[in-house]
Amino acid sequence: MHSDAIYVKLLNSYLESPDSYREGVRANSRTVFDEPLRANKETNKQNMKGVLLVNLGSPDSPEPKDVKPYLDQFLMDKYVIDVPFLLRALLVRGIILRKRPEASAEAYKKIWWEEGSPLIVLSERMYKKVKQKTELPVALSMRYGKPSIETGLQELADKGVTEVLLFPLYPQYAMASTLTILVLAEEIRKKKFPQMTFTDVPAFYDKPDYIKVLANSIKKSLEGFEYDHLLFSYHGIPERHIRKTDVTKSHCKIDGTCCATPSAAHKFCYRHQCYETTRLVVKELGLPEDKYSLTFQSRLAGDKWLEPYTDVEINKMPEKGIKNLAVVTPAFVADCLETLEEIAMRAREDFQEHGGGAFHAIPCLNDDDEWVAVVAGWINEWANAEIPVS
Repeated sequence: MHSDAIYVKLLNSYLESPDSYREGVRANSRTVFDEPLRANKETNKQNMKGVLLVNLGSPDSPEPKDVKPYLDQFLMDKYVIDVPFLLRALLVRGIILRKRPEASAEAYKKIWWEEGSPLIVLSERMYKKVKQKTELPVALSMRYGKPSIETGLQELADKGVTEVLLFPLYPQYAMASTLTILVLAEEIRKKKFPQMTFTDVPAFYDKPDYIKVLANSIKKSLEGFEYDHLLFSYHGIPERHIRKTDVTKSHCKIDGTCCATPSAAHKFCYRHQCYETTRLVVKELGLPEDKYSLTFQSRLAGDKWLEPYTDVEINKMPEKGIKNLAVVTPAFVADCLETLEEIAMRAREDFQEHGGGAFHAIPCLNDDDEWVAVVAGWINEWANAEIPVS
């Protein structure tokens, strides 16, 4: 995706400053995976627990009038376009939103379902199934659009919930996904729900039960499809986001070795977590090294994003002898614009225009029963346990 030259110039001028690479990370949040859990019935009696599932969100309709405010909320998030407010407003409201809503609306129209936005519909299906497998109150929210995080927290508060499990539906940690959800939820809690406490579900990119269900989903989807290559395509982010979330302030050099070298930085390193998810799934599936690869899709002009790029690599594959291609998108748990339009439509067209043959876009986990069971299992473990007091 590319914007006007002035956008590139303004963004680059800001990024030349080394100070732009320093911002705090929520490194000490209370999470359910960090320490062993133990039953604590006294605490459970005092606090009523509930769960807030949070996904990205979607416009209310695929029309420009609804796409524009959605994009404004999304792109004005300081964790998405991470520049000072005035520059961000100039870039977004003065440049990007003059052209982008119409183009994005056309893309949304291609994938919109009769029931509504695929991401919303699929998230709701998954949420309803999870509710059936736990006794806790569960609410569903979106970071952008409706239903909002405040709406979800209010729903839980109305049921008497005082202790909330915040569950960002993102396998890998990133500023523009996990962090922005946690920060906004905390801001809302302080203003509207001071009686609540939060526990986070951190990135689950390497959790054995998640890896197993993802691998099983891929295996089932590939039955009957004779593929030459399996591509793991993750959503891209600017390289500077990797450096910003580096708690060591020195490890993440993005040089081909840092992601494979043990470090505390990996807890918040999106790139490492993408490679680790891929490694573990490949091991589970028993794939040979020459049968798969990893790329990053979706990028804006202006600065360096994680490479290799999905579109560039897919276009090269036919000349390398890859005629039948399967693509999985493990950065998402629900199919959305990036999976249904960018991959299943545009990437397919590009692949075939460059000489490729059969193309198979593997669905996300969506409301798969095995995935629902994993989510409900994590929730129920938390429902009956507490992090021990040190």
